[in-house]
Amino acid sequence: MIIDFNEIPAWCKLWVFPSSRKFYDQEISSITETLEAFLNSWTSNNEPIKSAYQLKYERFIIIAVDNSETSLSLKAHDQLSLFILELEKKLDVILLDKINVCYKQGEFVQYKDLIEFKKLMTNKSVSEKTIVFDNMITTKEELENDWEINITDSWLGRFLK
Repeated sequence: MIIDFNEIPAWCKLWVFPSSRKFYDQEISSITETLEAFLNSWTSNNEPIKSAYQLKYERFIIIAVDNSETSLSLKAHDQLSLFILELEKKLDVILLDKINVCYKQGEFVQYKDLIEFKKLMTNKSVSEKTIVFDNMITTKEELENDWEINITDSWLGRFLK
């Protein structure tokens, strides 16, 4: 059951799925329809899951759940993973790799594998002022406060030295 993203409490569970490429304009409506169909039918122990989603920067799928009344079963977690795997195939993108790096380059969001990103740091193509995305966050509060952070505040900061 989809609810407004603003209704999800700050402490509730959240997942960020970074795409290996920007979503094309013609894909956005299909992604939205597919997400809504899944979230409206998603259950845990036969109870509807109150959930919300956002598409950010035409690159991130963010799913949050209000698990204050219904805890997520292992089966519900598996359903989400299977859904994301199917979406990866449908869109021909990577969504489940959270080790690769998403960062801002001007107004654009870039996606690089870790080895390539380390080369960018070595070549000074990214600086201490670069904004990176911490896609390992797990709550809505972290999304609001700790998702877009300066590279020096992230685990990648140690590679700048």
